[in-house]
Amino acid sequence: MKRKAIALALLFAVALTGTAMAKTFITIGSGGVGGTYYPLGGSMAEVLTKADIDVKATSRSTAASKENCRLVASGRAQIGMTMGSTLYQAFTGTEAFEKDGKLPLEILFNMYPAPEHLVTTNRTGITTFEDLKGKRVSIGAPGSGNQVLARMILAAAGIDPEKDFSMQQLTQPEAAMALKDGNLDAVFWNFAAPGSAVLEVAAVRDVVLIPLPEDLVKKVVEENSFLFPYTIKKEVYPGQPEDVLTVADGNYLVVKKGMDEKLGYDLTKTLIDNRKAFMQVTQQAVHFAPEEASVGIIPFTPGAVKFFKEKGIEID
Repeated sequence: MKRKAIALALLFAVALTGTAMAKTFITIGSGGVGGTYYPLGGSMAEVLTKADIDVKATSRSTAASKENCRLVASGRAQIGMTMGSTLYQAFTGTEAFEKDGKLPLEILFNMYPAPEHLVTTNRTGITTFEDLKGKRVSIGAPGSGNQVLARMILAAAGIDPEKDFSMQQLTQPEAAMALKDGNLDAVFWNFAAPGSAVLEVAAVRDVVLIPLPEDLVKKVVEENSFLFPYTIKKEVYPGQPEDVLTVADGNYLVVKKGMDEKLGYDLTKTLIDNRKAFMQVTQQAVHFAPEEASVGIIPFTPGAVKFFKEKGIEID
């Protein structure tokens, strides 16, 4: 009887080991505290782990888009959150990724649009885009997609951030603190509206959103086909009396090219089918619908293509 009990215990242990080995471990590259990526990544990891798809997921705080593209391409993360502008450069091996070459990335799905925010306070005297010259301006943290987009806008405007103003390269929390303390005049931020970093500053200062000139928006969009005009509607932020014209980037979940089709399918289906859970993190999760999620700028991973095809959406 004792031997039988030991044998059964061993079989049970082997079964548990087999189950553990069957798990696929997923790391999600998200972003810094203060933006949408960070809490969304944590929520996604929780949903994937609880789903019946044999996945154990964790979220990792990163410098966001550029770092995430490199992490995924190198296999150090299995899913990454990235802005479309950064993704396009990573896929084509251009601009910020010239030294990397073309990275082997594919889209899992398109998450939501994120407008560029140019934020200041009423203490700085900045009321127009042209007023940035000579001021202390943060263009985003090194390695962030936010900085990539900020540089695109400034280049289209003929502004050299290294020469035309006092350039800072701050993370979202650092920039929010500096703006509140008066150690920074303006900041470029890219995230879904309303963004928590802006709301944090607005809690203690009168924030001012600076619109981009119409001709600048047109030029940026013409030069970068993955961008589009966007209007941050009035009263999205406290004390915002008017609509604010800017440009927006897409935000994507990406994986490394060659991901197993079943895994890609399970990940896509689980995240999109559970979009209501993500609404508690960001209202932008309303865009996690097949019709919008299937719009891409580079190829989708085969598992995602299979999922969208089941929804009646053909992807070339």
